[in-house]
Amino acid sequence: MNPSKTLIDHIKQAEGFSEKAYWDQDGGVWTIGYGHTRSVKRGDVVSKSEAERLIVSDLKNVTAYLSTIKEINTQGKFDACADFCFNIGTGAFKSSTLLKLIKTGAPDKDIQAQFRRWVYSGGKKLPGLVTRRGWEAKRWAER
Repeated sequence: MNPSKTLIDHIKQAEGFSEKAYWDQDGGVWTIGYGHTRSVKRGDVVSKSEAERLIVSDLKNVTAYLSTIKEINTQGKFDACADFCFNIGTGAFKSSTLLKLIKTGAPDKDIQAQFRRWVYSGGKKLPGLVTRRGWEAKRWAER
């Protein structure tokens, strides 16, 4: 499966665009465009079109990993998990209860509840993460 236009548009909206590199205090990394962090340094600048290409590039490893999980078998499930991994990283996803429930075929409502648990950063509940996890939970159930 590949990232859908729905997913790309969601990531753009959720991340917001930054033409200039900024220090993301929550993530502790330099960030640019729509949440791109790899090889970013102070003073970097990016156009919107290049930032869109970076989203697609950043999702390549996520796509490769998610394609190995047979239970992620609809575009909705793929998009939900891809956004989650884009936001928190595949490492956290790999060790999550969320993934364990997906692999054991848990009911959608249980999987959706797990998405909604990941709304804290630095011990604080962040409205942006509440919104993002809500989107993922809803998208999970869409076929």
